[in-house]
Parts: sequence; structure tokens; C-alpha cells
Amino acid sequence: MKYFYIIANSVKDKDLLVTRKIANYLKEHGRHCSIQEENHKKDGKEFHYTDAGQIPDNVECAIVLGGDGTLLQAARDVVDRELPLFGINMGTLGYLAEIDQHSIYPALDHLMNDEFEVERRMMLCGSVYHEGELLEEDIALNDIVISREGSLCVVKFHNYVNDEFLNSYNADGIIISTPTGSTGYSLSAGGPIISPNASMILMTPLAPHTLNTRSIVFPDQDKITVEIGPGRDADIEHGIASFDGDTIVPMVTGDRIVIRKSSKDTRIIKVNNVSFLETLRKKMSTN
Repeated sequence: MKYFYIIANSVKDKDLLVTRKIANYLKEHGRHCSIQEENHKKDGKEFHYTDAGQIPDNVECAIVLGGDGTLLQAARDVVDRELPLFGINMGTLGYLAEIDQHSIYPALDHLMNDEFEVERRMMLCGSVYHEGELLEEDIALNDIVISREGSLCVVKFHNYVNDEFLNSYNADGIIISTPTGSTGYSLSAGGPIISPNASMILMTPLAPHTLNTRSIVFPDQDKITVEIGPGRDADIEHGIASFDGDTIVPMVTGDRIVIRKSSKDTRIIKVNNVSFLETLRKKMSTN
């Protein structure tokens, strides 16, 4: 690789000190490197953090400094560019950003020498409907969460698979996740861990008010629909749909979100031979 672009979380990399060291290292080895200018999400903008329009056409790799959250935002913003992402973790051990600050230079050598693999991770597409009309649509690499809004009360969720009624949950929310997202919010809610290379859809209820509710795994070709049910005394219930913990779409009783496997995917660069199981073992041992 010769052409790089750095997307940095300026909160975790204060004054972009590490970012500039990486850029200088690459340039000293005859490579080209651009640094993302500071961007903030604004109304009317299609990007969440990274303006893909600023990335030069010849860039072969986006180096993402921060953590899994930063990489999730970058993945959604640059997905149409089909640009492979290389994550450098500036905090604790991450599942997506595999390299820490102590391994940066050897990892950059691997990138420059084309010694790496690219993993393709499935994404989800969620379409929110209000009174039958499309309200908003977005994608997610980790998960789409449908939950209550406001007061601490359970919400009834009606769930359908391929337009066939599955069940109803009285719960705080429903987490629909990818295999990549199975180690995120879904895991904390008691969901199973799925290898990130798999292609399937996971439904996990969030604090369900029943003792026999479990996560359900679906084939990736299935269509999952979640509808907000009525509140107490048939009142209008208010909820939200959250895409990777970022984009928030308000929902009310009767609104539906239709979730499918996205036609787009995220490409993650791996430069070492650390397996998912080893990463998982290390992550679990730190908790």
C-alpha cells in the first residue's frame, strides 16, 4: 500500500500527537498520507463523523485511531467507498481495533509491505415506517436497538420474521445485531457470542419481563420486523431506534422498523495472526 488516510478521534488522541507520528512515519518511507480535518455532524449532512468526500480517490486504506466506537462511525461513513479500515486502539483492548499503541510501527510495516488480510463484515439495514410511510433508513455494523423512550416502563414489542408473526416481548428493548455486534450490547444483555466471520442475524430481548425468553439466531436472508405496541391503558407508547448507538429515530405505537442484511459490508484489515478466540479470551480476562 502507498496511499493512506487517517481518521482520528481527537478526544483519545489529544492534539493528534499519535496521528502525526503515524503520518510522518509513512511519509518517511515514501508513502502518501492525509489526515482528516476535524468534522462535526451537522443537520443535513450525510456523514456521522467522517466526511467521505474529503478522502482522496487514490487512498487504499483508512487508518482509524480511537477505539471500536470510532471505527463503527467510520465504517458507516465510508461504506460506499468500499475502503478497508485498519483500527488502532487508543484505549482498552477492542474487538475491531486490534492494534494498540505499542504495536503501531510494526503494523504499519505490514501495511506498507502488503502483508495483511481483509475481513468482510456484514452490516444491517433498518427502515423505520410511520403510518406506512418510510420515515428514515440507515445502516449499522454492530446493532440496531429498538427501545423505550422517557419514563422507566416496559414496552410491548411485536416481532415478525418474513412478515410472519413470531412473538411479543414485554421488555426494555430489542437488540438486533450482526455477528460483529454479538460481542457488544447484545452480549451484555445475555446474548450469545457469534464468530464475526459468520453471516446471520441475532435478536436479543433487553431486560424482558419473562423467565423463558432467549436470544434467537436467524439466517442472514431473513427480514426482521419490530413494531412498537400500545402503552398502558392503550396509550401511545414512545420509543426509539438506535443505529450503532449513534443515529436515533423516534418511534411511536404502530411504527415499524424492518431490518435486513445490508447489501453493503465493512472491510477490516488484519495484520497479525491473532484469532477471534484469542482476542475474546484476552477481552474476557480483563473484565
